[in-house]
Amino acid sequence: MNILRRVLYALGLPAALVALWWVTSVNSTSYYFPPLPDILDWFRRLWLSSRFVDDVVPSMVRLLAGFLVSAVLGVALGVALGLTDVLRRGAEPVLEFLRALPPTVLVPVIAIVAGIGDGAKVLVIVSGCVWPVLLNTVEGVRAADEVMVDTCRTYGITRGARLRHMILPAASPQIAAGLRQALSIGLILMVIGEMFAATNGLGFSIVQFQRTFAIPQMWSGIILLGLIGFALSALFTVVEKRALGWYLGLRESQKRNG
Repeated sequence: MNILRRVLYALGLPAALVALWWVTSVNSTSYYFPPLPDILDWFRRLWLSSRFVDDVVPSMVRLLAGFLVSAVLGVALGVALGLTDVLRRGAEPVLEFLRALPPTVLVPVIAIVAGIGDGAKVLVIVSGCVWPVLLNTVEGVRAADEVMVDTCRTYGITRGARLRHMILPAASPQIAAGLRQALSIGLILMVIGEMFAATNGLGFSIVQFQRTFAIPQMWSGIILLGLIGFALSALFTVVEKRALGWYLGLRESQKRNG
């Protein structure tokens, strides 16, 4: 019963919005806002065919590659900066400067330096995704319980063991928050990167439909992009609950006792 209630909560509002869109657009004669049935018909014809493999799969591969590279770089650098005050203070001005640069501004620069291949598009994703992971990791590492850190030192626990068994688990909730932010940013940058000098991908297809005034096809691509974002968020939530089950259980216990 609880599962059914959660499903209804999750799908109730989207279903209502789709129904409202259907009713208000079914008789539309606007060229730029075609009827939803026409859009869904093009969705079936375009994305439930070989075009899914040709355009959507490459986009997902680029997104996954950029997200994984950002996760590894962000966590590694964040742990190093969080554990070393001198290193963090020295790197902070440079990091703040780089973080302030909008990733979209870097797209032409990356295209000049790295070309127009998949590597450049992955680099565009990394340029924006790495920052939430890095900053949340730094804060999570710095927030580790000093009493526990001192206890580990007193008992002679090595730095590597402290990192694996105490610091990283303590920082994992904030790292997960940074990864969630990075995933949404990565999806946006994936589309933006494919809109510049690309030959395939979901972003490339959407902008080509727009340029050729294929409006229903363009809307179908936008809907697919929203569905992908929803699916990725739901998948991340499932993984997060399994990986941080101990933390979520502890927080629920504290709420009940408090």
